Order: sequence, then C-alpha cells, then structure tokens
Amino acid sequence: MLQFFKYVLATLVGIFAFFVLSIFIVVGIGSKLSSEEKVVVEDKSVLKLDLNKPIQEIGVENPLAEIGGPFSGNENVTGLKDIIDALKSAQKDSKIKGVYLKAEGPAAGWATLEEIRNQLLEFKKSKKFVVAYGESYSEKGYYLASVADKIYLNPAGAMEWNGMSAEYSFYKGTFDKLEIKPEVFRVGSFKSAIEMFSRENMSDSSKKQSAELIGAIYGNFLKNVSASRGVSVDRLKNFADSLTIENPEAALKNKLVTNLGYWDEFETVIKKDISIDADKNISYVGVDKYMKSDATPEEGDFNNRVAVLVAEGEINSGEGSSESIGSDDFVKELKKIRDNDKIKAIVIRINSPGGSALASDVMWREIQLTAKKKPVIASMSDVAASGGYYMAMGCDKIIAQPNTITGSIGIFGLIFNVKDFMNNKLGVTFDAVKTSEHADWPTATRDMTEFEKSMIQKSVNEGYEKFTAKAAAGRKMPVEKLRSLAQGRVWSGVEAKANGLVDELGGVDDAIKVAAKAAKLKDGDYRVRYYPEKKKPFEELLSKMMDDSEEKVMDKNLGDLSSYVKMYKKLMNMGGTQTRMPFELVIR
Repeated sequence: MLQFFKYVLATLVGIFAFFVLSIFIVVGIGSKLSSEEKVVVEDKSVLKLDLNKPIQEIGVENPLAEIGGPFSGNENVTGLKDIIDALKSAQKDSKIKGVYLKAEGPAAGWATLEEIRNQLLEFKKSKKFVVAYGESYSEKGYYLASVADKIYLNPAGAMEWNGMSAEYSFYKGTFDKLEIKPEVFRVGSFKSAIEMFSRENMSDSSKKQSAELIGAIYGNFLKNVSASRGVSVDRLKNFADSLTIENPEAALKNKLVTNLGYWDEFETVIKKDISIDADKNISYVGVDKYMKSDATPEEGDFNNRVAVLVAEGEINSGEGSSESIGSDDFVKELKKIRDNDKIKAIVIRINSPGGSALASDVMWREIQLTAKKKPVIASMSDVAASGGYYMAMGCDKIIAQPNTITGSIGIFGLIFNVKDFMNNKLGVTFDAVKTSEHADWPTATRDMTEFEKSMIQKSVNEGYEKFTAKAAAGRKMPVEKLRSLAQGRVWSGVEAKANGLVDELGGVDDAIKVAAKAAKLKDGDYRVRYYPEKKKPFEELLSKMMDDSEEKVMDKNLGDLSSYVKMYKKLMNMGGTQTRMPFELVIR
C-alpha cells in the first residue's frame, strides 16, 4: 500500500511539474511574441484590412494564435477602434500608398460596417487607392467593398445579392412535448422576447416591427451602394428580386464589380499602382502591426481627455466578461473616470441587446450622477436596445448610426413551470413545508395561483412605468408620447432619430466631437482614451488560459446545435425582470 501511494504521489508531482513547465514555456513564447517593439513600415506599403475576422469594439490579440498548439486559444479579434485609427493614420502616412480590403464575409453588425465604410470614404479623400479582392462576397462584405476604386471578384467565385431576411426560432412545440409551461409576464404589445416560448410563429406586431426594421436597414444599404457604384436603387432592388446576380459575369455586367480576376492578376494591378517591379513582393501591413508603428502617434493635450467607456454584451448584475456587461464592473470603471480630473467628457459606447432590468437601472443611476459633473454622450453601435437604451437615456445626448437597432423600451418576466416535466418525464416529485402560504413563491415546481401571478405582473408593470418615466425625462418629452414609442418596439437609427429617441445620426467619432464640444475642448487640443483599457497580448493570453472556453468548445463540437444550447444557458441565467431585445435578431 505504501508503494502504491508513492506511485500516486510521484504521478501527481509529475503532472504538476509538467503544468508549471508548460506555463513557463508559454510565458517565454508569449513574452517574446507580445513585445512592444515598434514596427517599421516600408516605403510603398499597402495597408491590409482583413475584415473576415470577428470585429468587436476593442480588439483582442492572442500572441500564440498563429502557432497553434494547446495554448493557442482563439484567433485574434479585430478592434473597430484599431481599424478606424489605422485608416486615419494611413491617410496621412506617405509610406502607405493605399488600402487592400479583404472583406468577403465580415463577422460584424451593420452599424459597425457603417463606421468602417464611412472611414474608408474619408480615407479616399487622400487620393490614395482602395482596392478589394474576394473569392466571394456576402452582402455585408460587398457593402464595404462597394466603396473601392477597383472591386475584383474571382471568376470562379460567387456573390450574394438577394435582399435581407430575419428568421426566428420558436420553442413552444419543444416545451409542449416536454410538458414545461412558460409563465410569461410582460408589458407592451411589441415586447415579443417571450414569443419564442409561447408561440409557434411571429405575432402580427412582431412581424410588423421586424419588417419595418430590416426594411430601414436595407434601404440604407441600397442608398449607399447606389451612391458608390452609380447604379440606381430601383435597379439594385430588381437585381435581388429577380436573382440577376447569379454568377461573377452578371456582377461584372451590372457594374457591381469592376474586374473578374485571380489573385495574381489583382496583385499585378497593385504593383503598377505603387510602381514596383513585377518580380517584387508587395509590402502589406496589417492593422495590428500598423498600430505598433511610429506612424500612429498620439496627438492633443495629455491633460485634456475624452474617455470612451465601452459597454458591450448582455447586461447582468455583478461582474462582467468579454461578452457581457456587469453592473459592478461598469459602475467601478465609470466612477474612476468621473473622478479623474484629466478627463473632461465621456462617451458611453453601447453595443448591447439588454438584460437584467435591475443591473440596467444601477448603471443608469451612475450615468446620471456622472452627467451632473461632466458631459456624457451615448454612442450606439450595432444594438442599443432595451437595457442598452436604458443606459443611453441617462446621457446628455444620444448618437446612433442609421442602421443601429435601438428602442425596445419594455420589460418582461419569465418563469418556467417544470412540475409536469419533472413528474411525468423524470419521475421526480416535490413536497415541502412552509410557514406562510406564499413562502416558496416564486416557484418552478408547482402551479402558481392567480394571485401570485398577479403580483409578478404588478412588479413588471411597475418596472415598465419607471422605465418609461425615466426615458421620457431623459428625452424631455411627455411620458404619453414616450409610451406610444415604447411598447417594447425596436427601431432603426433613422426611425429613432425621426421620432425623438435619438438626437443625431453618426458614429463614435461624431459622439467624441460632440462630447469635446460640450466640454469646451477645441479640435486637436485633447486626447481620446478607451476604457476599460485594452489588455496587452500576454495578459489576454493568460486571461484566455484561465477563462472557461466552454462556448468555443461548444461551437466546435455541436456546430449548428450550439445556438440552442446557448439559448438554454441564457434562459437559466435570466434572473428577475428583464429589459431585453424582443428577439434573437440575425439579419442575413
């Protein structure tokens, strides 16, 4: 027996030693790869925008992503801020001769694409070229490529041009089969977040708002593509309705692309544009590397700053993560910004479909306190709806992109009655003792009485009253008018601007200028700082190693089924009343 314990102990020591050694190896490699050495940009370089990667507000750089292995983690996530900053610097950099745009199927929302597209148009004012090459183009990818001087499509490739759609999943049939009864409490005829549990299809009101929303986004898409390519909106609509763009030749014939060609032919054109020999390689520089070069110096007075506080993901109480907004973390960060005398104005950059009503209110309160001390401007990204709008309405002004999804001013509660499922499917029964009639309320293991249900509905009603009253005060409009725009309905940025839920249309740079002006800061006399500060590559690596990558494993192992498992986990994490988008919206 003693010998057995020796072997066990030796094995444990060996495993521990291997783990420690692995950490040191990763530390060594990571430190080397994440060094802060400046990148030297060669003459006649081309800025390469690879936008086929995921795009978030703030980038994530994994120094081991390209070498593989057990510690490589996920691929790099490109930061919208870095893309915009790189284009601004490249516009003035004599070593950068143009931009190569790789955007076949960007993983980003429509408002994010609008920010990048507008900056590309600004870059073109420098008279430098923008060229795009793709083996295929989704409509999102083409929206960016449409600004290019030359748009190359592989002659054996494809191009999507069939309009936009939004499809939703409904789980009522599943719950019926499992004998699980969703108990739904809501306010607002458009608050359809719970329809996926209570219906088998979209209600008329939900279908109405969805059609109008994607119609507004599609209209903005067609208008801008028409302006860039010189093809009328009516013709572009007809291309989609008749599926005219059936192959690369049709895309060329109808002036959606300028050239059909292979990669080598595309590079030959670039070499001519930058005047280098045909046998030489083009010096491409990516966004991450370019941002480490001397070409991107900070400008403005260090003592005058505009802070951009990024709030991205679903809203929950407590701590947040890379994919969620935790009210505790947000409040802590905002307090630090508020108390920093060097920071003169603040932009809250919101990209959130909402979440916990309580957490949303906690953050709204902190924004209100901050607005008494410094100008606070809301900048809406892809989505700033429900709890996301709750945050924005506490700011002095709200700025959104035309295709931002916003509004959804409403509230709901959801409890699943699993008694029959547990009893009939699993054979599990429940019994209890209690001191008061409602001591176990709210509960998922018995039928609630009508009185108990009415108490939950009363709480939801009160939450809606508070939400709409605060929104009306923030928008400086009569509460009756605000409630006519609420009801849980979502709006595009264009619609929200027209009905008064948004003040101006524009991107994060526009919001920064509005904030600076409110703080009486002159152009060029201030610096912009993003918060929370971007982690250094190695810090991000350690975070990834310690982080639970369950979602990524889920995606890899379950494929398309992973979205349903994620939905289940999301339902299990819903606590209390919710200010959340009325549906899981993916526009294709």
